[in-house]
Parts: sequence; structure tokens; C-alpha cells
Amino acid sequence: MTDPLAHDFLTPYQSLIHQDFPALKKWRQALPEQIKQALNPNRHRELPIWWALVQNLPPVEPSQVAFDCPVVKIGQQGDLDETVRDNLEQQLHKLHPWRKGPFEIFGIFVDTEWRSDFKWARLESAIQPLHDRRVLDVGAGNGYHCWRMLGAGAKHVIGIDPGPRYVTQFLALKKLAGDWPVDLLPLTLEDLPPNLQAFDSVFSMGVLYHRRSPFDHLYRLKDCLRQGGELILETLVIEGAEGSVLVPENRYAKMRNVWFIPSVPTLATWLKRVGFHHIRCIDVNKTTTDEQRSTDWMRFQSLPDFLDPEHPNLTVEGYPAPRRAIFLAEKP
Repeated sequence: MTDPLAHDFLTPYQSLIHQDFPALKKWRQALPEQIKQALNPNRHRELPIWWALVQNLPPVEPSQVAFDCPVVKIGQQGDLDETVRDNLEQQLHKLHPWRKGPFEIFGIFVDTEWRSDFKWARLESAIQPLHDRRVLDVGAGNGYHCWRMLGAGAKHVIGIDPGPRYVTQFLALKKLAGDWPVDLLPLTLEDLPPNLQAFDSVFSMGVLYHRRSPFDHLYRLKDCLRQGGELILETLVIEGAEGSVLVPENRYAKMRNVWFIPSVPTLATWLKRVGFHHIRCIDVNKTTTDEQRSTDWMRFQSLPDFLDPEHPNLTVEGYPAPRRAIFLAEKP
């Protein structure tokens, strides 16, 4: 007998599973089982609670949405009476922590840890226009950038992230926003079929330094792209010449899973070695506490706690403070 809870988890993905997109045919066949395994309540104790929260959101219709501005907006304050809006705010707070954003939901400002709009502003004018493109966002978190990609004209956006809390946040927002061609799957890049060649644009932002094998990650990103497709890669970098790579001894900025932080010339060489061409670094930016900080919607430690208080150019471990680069590259 089918697990009714697992069946419910598949409901938001029906349009994707049945989508007429030949390049995704093989993947679509595997998706139902992948989703059921990833969202197995036995693996995530709080998942049934989060899922019930999504199911119990008020049945509302936003009078307007805006996905093409720094604060992703769903509805207006006047769409809900005060009691319903207060209850909605309490429900959204139960999905704490909110990492990526910001959002404004029926007048409720979700002030996330990251001002993810800063990152989007650094790349939006440099990338190939997203109009009518199929886009993959790897490590999408709660999907803030997926909405921005949709707002930039993408035909369909698929985000992937293995974090069930962040997937639940996205599903809550999508239920409130309505039916749009954007999905966020509870999967990793390794869950996708090899040599997919299905996407016009592939984003990987804030993921590479978490991979034990950066080359495997780059090859998998390339496999997802069609010929002529564009990779948008954002990651931590260090200052240095070609060949410079930081391998933290233990933690980096209190993060356990940081493996390799290359210099800009080194990362360009990696991309070339993997087979990308037209490689260029469009931005290098030091992360500031204006862009990443604790808020009422993310009450844990954040960047100010990760830096040496006497030497803010260093992490608490003594490594160079976070610096991020954005690379663009094309699949020949």
C-alpha cells in the first residue's frame, strides 16, 4: 500500500513529473521514487510537522507578485485581514532559520540571513539573458534565486537542494504564490542522471567549496548543460597566483565542510581542464556583514561571529576572511 504521506509529498511535483520535455524523460521516470526517498519521514523527524504547516497555510490568492525585484514579493498586506496575516507570520517563523532572501509575503518582511539580492545584482547584467531558457539551480536553498531567475524570464526553473527544511520553505512560498514554472527538488547534483544535457543555464552558487572533489562537481555541472549552455559559478576564493589553493586544516569560518578554496587563476584553470571555454571572472567581492548577518528570521550565529573580532580580515581560525568570485563559462 502506498504511504499516504509519501503520496502527499509528490503532489507539488506532478506538473514536473508529467512535463513534456524530452531531455528530462529519463530523469522524470526516476523522480517519484527519488522524492519519496529524500522526503522519507523516518529520515527527518520534523518533516511531518513542516509538511502539515504547508498544508495548513491559508487558501489565499495574491493580488500581485513580483519576482524581478530585490525583495521577492507575493501578495500585498491588504490581501489578508490582520488576524490571518499574523497567523501566517507565526507559521512562517516556525520554518526558522531562513537563510536566503529577502521576501515580502502579504506585507510580512522575511529578513533572511543573506541579502541574496546583492549576489544577484553582481551577476544579472553579465549572464546570458534567461528569457525562454530552462535553468537549473544547484544548491538552491529555499529557492530565492529560482524566483529571481523566473522573474528574469526563464521558461522553467528547477532548483535542487537536499535540505528538507529549505525545500519546505520553498513549497510554502509556492503554495502562497500560485502555479508558476518553478520547482525545487530535495535532491543533490549526484542524484541527476549522468550526461543529462538538458539545461540552457546552470547555476552553482556557494557549493563548490563544500565538495570533496571539485573536479567531479564541475564535470557534473557540465553534463547538465546542453551544447552552448552557460555555467554560472559562484564560490569562495583566495588571493594568489595560479596554483594557489587553501585547504583548511579543520574548520573555515566555523564551517566543517569546506575542502578547497582556490585562487581566481586556479579556478579558471580548473574550468579549462574540465572542458569549458569562454571562461571569465566577472566579479570578486569580499563578503560583508551587510550581506550576511543574524536577523529575527535567522537567530543563529552568522558572519560577525565567524570573523576574528580584532582582525576582521581573518576568520576566527586565522584564514583570510570570505571572498567570493563569480565565473561564467560555456559548454562547447
